[in-house]
Amino acid sequence: MWDPGQYIEKLYHQTVRNDTETYNEEWKQNLKAPFQKSMGEFSIPPQEKLKPALLEKVETDDYKQLRVEITTTESLKAPVYVLIPKRKEKTKLPVVLALHGHGYGSKEVIGMNSDGTENLEEPGIHKNFALELVRKGMIVAAPEMIGFGDRKLAEDRHSNLPTVNSCFSLASQLLLMGKTLPGLRVFECRRVLDYISSLDEVDPERIGCMGFSGGGLVAAFTSVLDLRIKATVITGYTNTFKGSIMARRHCLDNYIPGILQLAEMPELIGLIAPRPLFIEAGTRDHLFPIRQVEEALKTLNEIYQDFDRRDALAHHFFKGNHEICGDQSIDWLLEMLNKI
Repeated sequence: MWDPGQYIEKLYHQTVRNDTETYNEEWKQNLKAPFQKSMGEFSIPPQEKLKPALLEKVETDDYKQLRVEITTTESLKAPVYVLIPKRKEKTKLPVVLALHGHGYGSKEVIGMNSDGTENLEEPGIHKNFALELVRKGMIVAAPEMIGFGDRKLAEDRHSNLPTVNSCFSLASQLLLMGKTLPGLRVFECRRVLDYISSLDEVDPERIGCMGFSGGGLVAAFTSVLDLRIKATVITGYTNTFKGSIMARRHCLDNYIPGILQLAEMPELIGLIAPRPLFIEAGTRDHLFPIRQVEEALKTLNEIYQDFDRRDALAHHFFKGNHEICGDQSIDWLLEMLNKI
């Protein structure tokens, strides 16, 4: 046959393992190390410190907004928006890592246009979710993920379209060097956790994470590898690789070499167990179809059941497209972090 479709289908079923009988700590430890290795090794040179520098500060009625630059690794710095609620009490607050997906970067989650002006129109698919989090009383850290917004390659910054990104160029070049763009983004998010954990206003024992779409990937995999994250919301991403990434042409930042030799997506996300996890999905999401979200949730239910933490897994399927909802997930996240 000349059509390779049947070959890929057969190869998928030969590759994906379905032999896990019980999900437990041994299963987690056997899977986490090769999973981390598959994303590529990133390290911090001993002499490299975070070196935080304040770039700007804006006061609103409800919160103060800082933009801070930190060093993530050698020759690489990242800007992070930090939103801190205004309050009379001096108690430490929970903090949430807010991770944007494809679009024009971190400004999109804090109610700004790509040029830095306030967005007075209806919010886009990110629904200004960082603002919703800070208005609920949580500190928010929204990093600019590499490849988007102000962190595009020089050749991509000249486009008149603010949503143009550098994902393909970065991902393909990193692959040539045995690394991946998802791995770099996860690594940088862990550096952001280093920074926000040091803030006087932050309770480092109450760190959450919420990510949408490509940011959902980063939220999931950062939560898998960094136990400082105590509760996670994944919106617009949870699925199976077969039903989403393999089913259409996606951005190259979704691809990790050999990942299906380790596990399908639901089992990888399940490595977060037994920590609290919330799955949010639109029933009309064409990128991450709802039928495969339901399939993934079945596996996640099995995992959390085996860890005797079925109560720590929640979900909300809303009538919507590829977008954030937040109607249940944001309150759930606050509740989980306040329980700690």
